[in-house]
Amino acid sequence: MMLGIGLGALGVTAGGAFATYSLVEHGPKYADVVAVQALTETVKTPREECRDVVVNRRAPVRDQHQVAGTVVGALAGGLLGNQIGAGTGKKVATIAGAAAGGYAGKKVQENMQANDTYSTTETRCKTVTDTSQRVVGYDVEYRLGEHLGRVRMDHEPGPRIPVKDGQLVLTGAQGADARSGSGSGS
Repeated sequence: MMLGIGLGALGVTAGGAFATYSLVEHGPKYADVVAVQALTETVKTPREECRDVVVNRRAPVRDQHQVAGTVVGALAGGLLGNQIGAGTGKKVATIAGAAAGGYAGKKVQENMQANDTYSTTETRCKTVTDTSQRVVGYDVEYRLGEHLGRVRMDHEPGPRIPVKDGQLVLTGAQGADARSGSGSGS
């Protein structure tokens, strides 16, 4: 019986000590954040940029062979040539005037057609790329007691990181440092 009482007392004492030990937290409750560096990536976003521009166009040509200019020039040249000379010379002057007038009339009409333009407004578009920076995570340097460590997190930690049972409490952190709460010393 004495042995039973002794074992019972020992069990109660040991259980109470164990309960007291597990209820009392040992070590720091927070790790101090020493430095935070944002990790960024460049994001390229294409978009279409359009603007209206004035464009000069050549007017459509109705008389591609300049027949009207040639005929009018030949008639005018023939009439002028007919005014020169008499007899056979008059006929030669009329023919030469008609030929020269026809050629000149064709060239005048050709130049007029080349300079016959109109303006219109057209929309011209091109693809341009906008670039921006996007934060993809944070490299965090922390101090836990005398230990300096690094951890990568997906959010800014603020001035302190919670500690539970000697481990950093990191929600959404990446890498082995985040799971174990230990980092490479600096």
